[in-house]
Amino acid sequence: MPEEISELKKRWEDTTLAATISRYPERREKFETGSGIPVDRLYTPEDVEIDYLRDLGFPGQYPYTRGVQPTMYRGRLWTMRQYAGYATAEESNRRYKYLLEQGQTGLSVAFDLPTQIGYDSDHPLAEGEVGKVGVAIDSLEDMEILFDGIPLDRVSTSMTINAPAAVLLAMYIAVARKQGVAVEKLRGTVQNDILKEYVARGTYIFPPRPSMRLITDIFAYCKDHLPHWNTISISGYHIREAGATAVQEVAFTLANAIAYVQAALDAGLDVDEFAPRLSFFFNAHNNLFEEVAKFRAARRLWARIMKERFGAQNPRSLMLRFHTQTAGCTLTAQQPDNNVVRVTLQALAAVLGGTQSLHTNSRDEALSLPTEASVQIALRTQQIIAHESGVADTVDPLAGSYFVERLTNEIEARAVDYIRRIDDMGGALAAIERGFIQQEIQNSAYAYQRAVEQKQQIVVGVNEFVVDEETPLRRLKVDPAVGQRQVERLRALKARRDNGRVASLLDRLEEAALGTDNLMPIILECVEAYCTLGEICDVLRGVFGEYQAPTL
Repeated sequence: MPEEISELKKRWEDTTLAATISRYPERREKFETGSGIPVDRLYTPEDVEIDYLRDLGFPGQYPYTRGVQPTMYRGRLWTMRQYAGYATAEESNRRYKYLLEQGQTGLSVAFDLPTQIGYDSDHPLAEGEVGKVGVAIDSLEDMEILFDGIPLDRVSTSMTINAPAAVLLAMYIAVARKQGVAVEKLRGTVQNDILKEYVARGTYIFPPRPSMRLITDIFAYCKDHLPHWNTISISGYHIREAGATAVQEVAFTLANAIAYVQAALDAGLDVDEFAPRLSFFFNAHNNLFEEVAKFRAARRLWARIMKERFGAQNPRSLMLRFHTQTAGCTLTAQQPDNNVVRVTLQALAAVLGGTQSLHTNSRDEALSLPTEASVQIALRTQQIIAHESGVADTVDPLAGSYFVERLTNEIEARAVDYIRRIDDMGGALAAIERGFIQQEIQNSAYAYQRAVEQKQQIVVGVNEFVVDEETPLRRLKVDPAVGQRQVERLRALKARRDNGRVASLLDRLEEAALGTDNLMPIILECVEAYCTLGEICDVLRGVFGEYQAPTL
């Protein structure tokens, strides 16, 4: 049978190639995915080479190619988690309540730039940035306002925060306590992924090694106190936004994940104590089939890494659970309504690939923060896919597609090759210090930009099908007075708190940072006494120092 298929395919290819060249001589002959994987005209069983029991298997079974749950969306839809936050805690609180009223099923907090790099709103470097790309959080007081009227025992919350993740997690715990919520009931995720900041995003504070200590401190603390909390969201999203290909997104994300697992083991944790609460965060781009295959390949590869490399025994330690966000870098300021179509394709890829939660970008995000109208369209996109498209009716509906399975195998193989090269350098941290990962991403970004400029890659409305038009969308603007109001609130807080207790706790924090104790308990004490984010981070800066990026 394989020989017969091979002969039939060859005869078909000879015929169709001749016909294509004679009728359409201008058609390009080279078709590739964004990762440079060749795309054939036709796929047959001989192109796949699947061991159905070992490589494909069933949903909810090792190696989880077809999904981490046996029922997937037949049992429960993915969490619709729209990323939001801007200006003050009051304004962001109103946006969260609006989204929940519209049917969103989980919260996702965007913090402003000063918060992300550990500065209070009154710091000179924060001027002009307060509340611009997220909500300003200086103290527990802001966090209390942010979640006012939102019961933390009934929603799950994701917080996109990295360098000061321990501080924001402590604030969230403190708010729950004030609400009378048992902390062991809290559900959510803290991003807490510092390695990708060094290669792709830049919101780092401390050097890598003390940063890894903070991360493993969170692992250990949550193991004992927050059993349902995802202690890290290992992010390929920002790696992809910086210009990486789909293959690089999988490879570099999993290489970072390997580094985190090894750091936790070196800190004395047992793999099955912390690995079940590791989570991932991926991008969804426009190439539908490559993206679906990427998610499936990442899931299978991670299961094998955890079982074969780290000896994990708990099935949940082997499961790659992930959140997806549609690709911000694909959105265009030109013809912004086209972004609705792009986001729909990307969201569809995430669902077909088996995501556990999803954020859909808004059509106006290349122009400004999204308006309520645009946010509603973005959320409705998920709801229409969930309830009208039929793609959630069966698990892994593209399984067995010759093309999808070939792409899945190819992405996995190429990602494995990258991970081996990184291992040979001494792991992800060493590869980052050498600038290898950064350079690979830059090379891919440059190649893509050249392809757009030379029209080898068409971007509708940008380098083809261009129209001369004014953008009709209303834009959301943050009030410039937000920064001053936030500074005034911070000054009032500092005037009425117990500053003697604040000073004593900050001294204890410094002493703990100089030692080896887990820092989460003392950080929690600090935030409950209304020490500010900036004060806590300044103490840690004094002990750990600040990271300076190498010149490549």
